[in-house]
Amino acid sequence: MTVQNSKTDPNTLNQLISDFVGVNAPYYIYEFNRIQCMTGFSGSWNIRAAIFGPVWAASRGVWGFFWTFLILELFALVQISRGLWGELGADQLERYERLLDNIARREQQAADLTAAGDPTSAEAKLKIAENLRGAADIALEQANSANESATVVLIAGLGLFALLKLLEGFTANIAYEAQFVRWRSSGCEQSGVKRNGILFGVLGILAIWPLTLIRFTVANPEDVVARLTGGLLGQRIPITEFPVGKEYFSTLSLKGDDGFDWLAIKFGGVFDRVTTTIRWVLDALEILLIQTPWPVVMFVIIVMAYRLAGLRVAIFTTASLAYLASMGLWELSMITVALIGAGAFLCVIIGIPLGIWFGKSTRAYKMAEPVLDFMQTMPAFVYLIPIIAFFGTGKPPGVLATLIFAMPPVIRLTALGMRGVPDATKEAAIAFGCSPWQLLTNVELPLALPSIMTGINQTILMSLSMVVIASLIGAEGLGALILEALQYAAKGQGLLGGVAILLCAMVIDRIAQGAYRKSAQQQR
Repeated sequence: MTVQNSKTDPNTLNQLISDFVGVNAPYYIYEFNRIQCMTGFSGSWNIRAAIFGPVWAASRGVWGFFWTFLILELFALVQISRGLWGELGADQLERYERLLDNIARREQQAADLTAAGDPTSAEAKLKIAENLRGAADIALEQANSANESATVVLIAGLGLFALLKLLEGFTANIAYEAQFVRWRSSGCEQSGVKRNGILFGVLGILAIWPLTLIRFTVANPEDVVARLTGGLLGQRIPITEFPVGKEYFSTLSLKGDDGFDWLAIKFGGVFDRVTTTIRWVLDALEILLIQTPWPVVMFVIIVMAYRLAGLRVAIFTTASLAYLASMGLWELSMITVALIGAGAFLCVIIGIPLGIWFGKSTRAYKMAEPVLDFMQTMPAFVYLIPIIAFFGTGKPPGVLATLIFAMPPVIRLTALGMRGVPDATKEAAIAFGCSPWQLLTNVELPLALPSIMTGINQTILMSLSMVVIASLIGAEGLGALILEALQYAAKGQGLLGGVAILLCAMVIDRIAQGAYRKSAQQQR
């Protein structure tokens, strides 16, 4: 609830309320003053809002109230309509009739077989007919039960509708008073009663309620709407499905196939070189992580964790690597680390410079923002389609899919960190003679580093999520283990493999974050 401003004279406040509400001002002056003076539930009742509901809200411009109760009243009216004339058991009755036709056909076949002197086959047909008759009896029973529940549905709908009317009456003045406060502070809210609002509200109700009620309460809504509209709706323009689109989808799908094929042929050499480069990186990482004896690799990782991130991270790293080794998942884990490491490394190498550019150039960021939105919101599985078309299958395409999916966070957060550097700090650095490069490396990047490290953390985690998805196109490692567990419902295998993937990502992230925190503490 809002509190009346003590500096506002009551007469002035009442005049403001009168100017705002226009029609029926004395009533709203009294109610608004009550609401503003009450600390709990005001108990304000608006009979017009209770009767007219969304139409009252549309006339007053209280659009949140309008849309909320428009949908809720529609739901209640659907239940009332279903209880009054809805054919609740129509689906089961239709199934019952289909089963009767099937039974009659089976019995006729049995009679023909008996006449042909094949009593064994005739008996089998009769047995099928008997089983179908049992199913038909169940369908009929369910249809009758659904029809008998019409009264319950009707009562529930009426109760809900009455409750909504009470809510409309008790909340209308509260919502309208809140709109008055916004109008008073900004002047942008609607005041008074507007005929255009009433017209829009009525048109909205007519556009939403009738078709929806027919759709959910009539067994053949297309036929009913066709009779009511002279065949325009329901016959020429179906209401239960969109009348066009499938033909365009098929045409554009074929065009898309042709486009991918053309690009794959035209730039095949470029795609091959990219794949080869990534394969070199992966091969180098796998030589270091897999072909090197595992005690050596474990020792180096633990020492690196201790030196870069401290004792706690080193202990956690030791426990994680011991789990991977004791479960027999060392080789698969190292393949996964190579995939995550290569993907995250490329994301950071490409993403941070782009983030710096976008943080310094508003125009560049506005142009790139739709692309970043596309990269983040497109389902991860969709990325596999062009990746397979251009780069084939295997580990390098898996890294490329990870690159597309996991790069946006580090770009966005780097740009956010760069924009968050205070202008006064940059101006002071320039005043002391910093060159653009010194300003970037000695001022902007250190101040933006917390945001950049958060972006790196998110990139590592998103790279982790792509490991399992990339296994669908031949990327090996723990993702393939999870995929196999999904295919064969091997719950224990999937859980242990998932923990292994989690530990791999956490070790990488803890070392990176720990190195940053240790460096920050040393600088202090």
